[in-house]
Amino acid sequence: MAQFKQLETFVAVVTRGSLTAAAKAEGVAPAIIGRRLDALEERLGVKLLLRTTRRISLTHEGSAFLEDCQRVLADLAQAEASVSAGGVQASGHLRITAPAGFGRRHVAPLVPWFREQHPEVTVSLNLSDRVVDLGRDGFDCAVRVGDLPDSSLVSVRLADNRRLCVATPAFLKRHGTPQHPSELGKFDCLALSSESSQTRGWAFRVPAASGEKDGFETFYTKPGGPLDCSDGQVLHDWCLAGYGIAWRSTWEVEAEIARGQLVSVLDAFAAPPNGIYAVFAQRKHLPLRVRLWIDFLKQHYGRPGFWTAADMKKPG
Repeated sequence: MAQFKQLETFVAVVTRGSLTAAAKAEGVAPAIIGRRLDALEERLGVKLLLRTTRRISLTHEGSAFLEDCQRVLADLAQAEASVSAGGVQASGHLRITAPAGFGRRHVAPLVPWFREQHPEVTVSLNLSDRVVDLGRDGFDCAVRVGDLPDSSLVSVRLADNRRLCVATPAFLKRHGTPQHPSELGKFDCLALSSESSQTRGWAFRVPAASGEKDGFETFYTKPGGPLDCSDGQVLHDWCLAGYGIAWRSTWEVEAEIARGQLVSVLDAFAAPPNGIYAVFAQRKHLPLRVRLWIDFLKQHYGRPGFWTAADMKKPG
């Protein structure tokens, strides 16, 4: 129990921004919060937080540990809800948000099915590539793809997501197939325009020249071509039309790869996957409708063949 309380305290201090705020929320003295953090760091043998009189900040180890702690606490809360809810029916209004492209394909089709299971819940779905502020904008849950810079939110990993280089079989037959990421400059590549968010370019995992411990390092490249666009869906459509090689997420192209419309290249150099997450604000009692929605997403995203299905078919 003491170890679990230490985890709760660690998350509370980070999300609330100070020992004093966490102590006030729990109704205890700040010294008690400090002792729990000291005991946690001593037990783990690492420094999790850098504390000064004015602010706290996470160490590298603390940042990694925070995500694990939030997931453990969220899973526990969901487990308790599934037992304690019993025959209680979820109700109320659920406000969710997701990236536009991903949301159209892999969130919007699931919303009516969720409502069929929970008819007392009403749902508002916002699709936007703007990273919304959940608290300020009044959303219960966000689906996000990729890295999660905001550590004040609780995240539950729903699925893995990788980036793949893809092209049509006809394009590769005409122009050949790159054998190394450094060769992409010789090909017509379909990249996001310069004002978009991919500032570092396309990421690959290549053998390390400097003798890194695991033998690999991340290699970034910014390939070009006669076409670029600020909209990822347009790049996807151009790729399907055979105009070049694109670097797209697995959630976007796996169905076309399964049907043979696209072929992945440079798979041996694919960067490690990032994640698809459900994200929500830290709460002591998360509404049942939010817990059930997150469980619903995990169930469907974990279904065999979900990402490679030619279209979204309702499970029997």
